[in-house]
Amino acid sequence: MNDTLTNALPNIPRLYTAISEWLGCVVYLSVINQRVPLHRSVPFAIVGLPVLVVVQYLDGMMSIAFWIFGMLLAFGCMYLIVFLAGGTGKREGLYLTARAFVLAELVASLHWQLVMFASADSRNDGIAWPSLGIVLAAYAVCFSLAWLAERDNFSRTKPTSTQISTVVATVSIAIVTFAMSNLSFVSTNTPFSGSIGQEVFYIRTLVDFCGFAILYAQQEQSRQLAANIELASIETRLQSQHHEYLQSKENVETLGRITHDLKHQIIALRAEMDPQRVSAGFEQLETSVQHYGMQQHSGNPVLDVILTSKAHTFAEHAITFTAVADGKLLSGMSSMDIATLFGNALDNAIEAVSPIGDAQRRLIRLALYARNQFIVISVENYFDSPLNIDNEGNLRTTKRRGAGRHGFGVKSIQHIAHQYGGEATIRATDHWFTLTVLLPRR
Repeated sequence: MNDTLTNALPNIPRLYTAISEWLGCVVYLSVINQRVPLHRSVPFAIVGLPVLVVVQYLDGMMSIAFWIFGMLLAFGCMYLIVFLAGGTGKREGLYLTARAFVLAELVASLHWQLVMFASADSRNDGIAWPSLGIVLAAYAVCFSLAWLAERDNFSRTKPTSTQISTVVATVSIAIVTFAMSNLSFVSTNTPFSGSIGQEVFYIRTLVDFCGFAILYAQQEQSRQLAANIELASIETRLQSQHHEYLQSKENVETLGRITHDLKHQIIALRAEMDPQRVSAGFEQLETSVQHYGMQQHSGNPVLDVILTSKAHTFAEHAITFTAVADGKLLSGMSSMDIATLFGNALDNAIEAVSPIGDAQRRLIRLALYARNQFIVISVENYFDSPLNIDNEGNLRTTKRRGAGRHGFGVKSIQHIAHQYGGEATIRATDHWFTLTVLLPRR
């Protein structure tokens, strides 16, 4: 590095740099801390600290020609800590490590700038007690603020969506940030270098802060984009369910009209023909017509259409369906929301019980009732195949097809429940899957 600046202002002690890099990793590991059991993540994280200390001191022994190699080695150690302790994929691990590296550079630069400003003897690069106090305070405040800023930007249970272009952009930002912030320590003879002691640290801290701010904005934008895409998918599903409801309503009305006409035709045929030979056949035909002309009467016309249209699916798959529903409780909901909520819930239940070989276990139960100040909607079904439910309570499909759209049925239900100030939860015990929606009564 530049000898003049090195003599005027001592470099950050290697121990402090290693601790800063380790804490940068810990911040992002704590943000995604529910993906890997603690008995696995904690040992890897703890071992990472002495490894980084050793790497930093080895880097300090190298000549300037090997300085870049030493920093790459430190970055590689940080990557292994995040990858092994966090249980990330390769791309996500690289993405998080680049962010942790920039954060570590920012905090290390800021704390050393404060130490140099407060120190009476700026040439003393030892660990004096006042300097140690500044280090502890700066690290505690900065890394805590970073955790607070980043905790909502990442999921604790689901991998971060990181495309190759995103990872490349993040690593590039980290490289440019590091290069520009350390340029004055390599050479003062550039248009972007500082030559005065405190000015150099100010430039370094400011550049590192800008790099961190850019990466934060990048992740925030990516998160908002993912949320918008998911919301668009849910809205598409809502529109589809509403269209299905309208189609089902038309089909039910048509079927009811046909049933009514057939009854009159049967009466006319009986008046013209001897009933002794064909009475049994006509009675069977009438029974069949009456079965397809059955209407649900819950007290809500939209729910009646949904239940009536699903009744034919229940009969086709030999599913035993029972419903106790007070449809009048849904008077405050829009027809689209009713169709989407019950349509998704029943479709999921039908999909779960249809493959069951034993027809006696193809059971679905629906309940809609009031309890205290809440409307309770419960849909239960028997299941005998493994369920994939993450720690946030999201149902994930086990089908290969639609792997990128898993859980949108449940998410649509949760979205509707939140719209009305309620909650939707799922529970699976003793081969019974239960979806419960609680809505406040208005």
